[in-house]
Parts: sequence; C-alpha cells; structure tokens
Amino acid sequence: MRLLVVLFLILTAALLLASFAAAEPRLPNELGRVMILEYHKVDYPEERWTRTPENFRRDLETLHARGYRLLALNDLLDGRIALPAGTTPVVLTFDDSSPGQFRYLEQAGGLEIDPKSAVGILETFTRERPDFGRAATFFVLPGAASPNRLFNQPAHEGRKLRHLVSRGYEIGNHTLWHANLGKYDEPVVRAQLAEAQVWIQRHVPDYRIRALALPHGVYPKSVEWALRGSAKGTAYHHDAVLMVAGGAAPSPFARAWDPVRLPRIQAIERELAGWLAYFEKHPDERFVSDGDPGTVAIPASRRERLRSGLPGGLKVVER
Repeated sequence: MRLLVVLFLILTAALLLASFAAAEPRLPNELGRVMILEYHKVDYPEERWTRTPENFRRDLETLHARGYRLLALNDLLDGRIALPAGTTPVVLTFDDSSPGQFRYLEQAGGLEIDPKSAVGILETFTRERPDFGRAATFFVLPGAASPNRLFNQPAHEGRKLRHLVSRGYEIGNHTLWHANLGKYDEPVVRAQLAEAQVWIQRHVPDYRIRALALPHGVYPKSVEWALRGSAKGTAYHHDAVLMVAGGAAPSPFARAWDPVRLPRIQAIERELAGWLAYFEKHPDERFVSDGDPGTVAIPASRRERLRSGLPGGLKVVER
C-alpha cells in the first residue's frame, strides 16, 4: 500500500512539473520571424483559394491557443509591437474583397453582419477572447466586376468600408480591378493604383492607404511605380508592398526586413500547419514579445541580425 502511495505521489509531481514546463513563458526574441497570413475567399467548399467559415474559425482558435495575438499591418510596419510578454504577433490579410469576407444580412430590424463571413467570425471571436485583439487588412478591388467589387453588395459598400475603419481594421490597395502590373507600362500602373485609392476615399475621405498587395504577386517593371506616384491629379504613397508567398516575414527590427518585399503565408491547411509546426520545432526563430513597446529585446548572440536605424525612441535590450 505504501508503495502505491509513493508511486502516486511521484506521478502527481511529474504531472505538475510537466504542466509547469508547458506553462513556462517564452523568452523574448524580437528578432524572430512573423507570419503574415493571406486569405482569399471565406466560403464553401474548401479549395485552393477558399477557407470555409468553420476552418477560418479553427485557424483563429489554433493561433490563440499557441500564443499568437493579432497585430495590425501598419503597426508591424512602424515597429510598434504592443503585445503581452511571451506572445507572438500574427498579421491577417484578405485579398480581393470577395463576398464571404464581409457580408450584411437583411433582418427585420435592419442589417446585421453575417456571422459566417470573415468579419463576423472575427468580431465574434474578439468578443469571446478579447485578449486575441482585433486587426486585419483588407486589400480591396473597388473597380472589379462582380463578385469581387467591394464585397459584392453595391448598396452597402461605403458602409462596409466605414465600418472596417471605425473598428480598427485596415484597407489596402490591390489595384482597381486586380491588374497584373507586370504587363503594363507606367501610365496604366499608376492609374490602377491612383484610381483604386480615389474609389476607396470616396467612402473614407481621410483614410491613408499605406500598403499594396500585388495581384498575382507580380511587380511592375519598376518598383518605384508601385511605391509612389500620381495619376489624374491623385497622388499615392505606399510604405509596403506585399507578395503572395515567400513564408514568414523577417522581424521589423532585423537586417533582413524589407517592406518593399514582404512575404506572406497563404492560409491553406498545409501551409499554415507547416509553419505552426516549424515554429514549434524552431522556437528560436519565432518572434516573441517582451511586453514593452518601447524596447526591442534580442538574444545577445544574435545582435548582428539587428538592423540599424530602428524606429525612433526604441531601446535595445539584450538577454
């Protein structure tokens, strides 16, 4: 009997130690890589460019459970990482403004956000787990044909853009109608970018569009055309250009950081699971916040990876 008691105590102690080890906070590493996830359709059935509502919800649950927290793309660009210590930023992006990303349902009392649309799922998840945050960037197509023109509800497109901005989501440029910028000369490229901005700012006049997601992942013949310019009296200026693939992005504090060529992870089952597994296997490659937006915490052994010219006021802390 005494032996059984001893064995029980040993087993209990082992379980407690295992639980403590699993809950042990991650060491800060703000030179680690960041996932910028790229979604397209949120609809049925699950396909190459489509995530079902249930699977999108499951993605959010998985990210939250593994210590990821939402960060706005613009905050990543500015190096403004205001997340709890031990958590990892993840950026959500949505391309092409398809209906399942943001849909209104007409009810007797007015309009309600479809709970199975991406925005509806995000809003519900945020209410249930407020520590996850609220952030996403929607790269919209204001001049595209149905069903991709601003979420495919023409009567409500302005209301949708205003709602996104008011709730802290971001709007990005994806050209006027998903033009392959590599096929065109400078005047057409500039017109595609400037006119897309004009259409968006008709509904949100003071909103500044800071990022461009390349249709088909194709750069124009000169990257400068994508970054800044004007057409028909409208000037545009993008701080970042996002690709359609490439894996996890470098830290905004790393030498490898290049906002003109920001890689993304396509949010399909295989890609997302693969990168989550990669960071579990290589935790030293994962960005982990120190909880202080005024400091950049880095492993002393990796100081050579730190870029010069950090955003103003940030202090480097080695561990």
